[in-house]
Amino acid sequence: MGDISISLILILILLCIGASLVQRVSGFGFGIFIMTALPFITPSYAEATTLSGLLAATLSAYVLISMWRLVNWKQLTIILLAFSVVAYFSVDYVAKSAETHLKLLLGITLIILSLYFLFICKHINVKPTCFLQITMGGLSGAMGGLFGMHGPPAVIYFLASQPDKNHYMATTQAFFLISNLILTAFRANNGFITPFVCYGWITTCVGVAIGSYIGKLIFDRISSETLRKIIYVYMIFAGVTAILS
Repeated sequence: MGDISISLILILILLCIGASLVQRVSGFGFGIFIMTALPFITPSYAEATTLSGLLAATLSAYVLISMWRLVNWKQLTIILLAFSVVAYFSVDYVAKSAETHLKLLLGITLIILSLYFLFICKHINVKPTCFLQITMGGLSGAMGGLFGMHGPPAVIYFLASQPDKNHYMATTQAFFLISNLILTAFRANNGFITPFVCYGWITTCVGVAIGSYIGKLIFDRISSETLRKIIYVYMIFAGVTAILS
């Protein structure tokens, strides 16, 4: 099933541990973390985004086993609809083109967003309105389809709409589970699910469990304010990484 060596499996497991730890602590970042390396060790960029999405969905399902009661399902409908529409066309675009400037654009966007919300959001009251859901859902769909990194826009909405860090974590993971399954369906329709993707997913899920366990230990010991700072600082790091990669 796919031309994949033991050494590559071990690398993928280590990447999964790191990506899962980041997402379990901050609520997002699996795709951002793993996609800094995955496109360079998989047969194609499309397979990299597909494998990333499957592993991220696995992580979200794992987290939701113990947190599903805290999910605010009513606040997922509009943002998921906007996400789905834009994601469909974004995945189709990836299937038909290979634009090298996309990573540069992603990096710049991440840095601008993170600096804005790290230093300015304290002075601006962001309300979880319908317009915000549509806007962030659309941006998330574009980033997910093009880059396999659809967390940051959605996180902005969920940070504004959830009452505490546990509701934030549960609702974001529900969003990422459903959105990654939607993206996987779109990618399958474009032929992105290959033997390499299937074998890579099956053999590296152990890294998801390990990273999630370590991340939970950290998450349980930090405050909501510290969590917000970690999220935005990580976005800056991810943006710089995307520009330099």
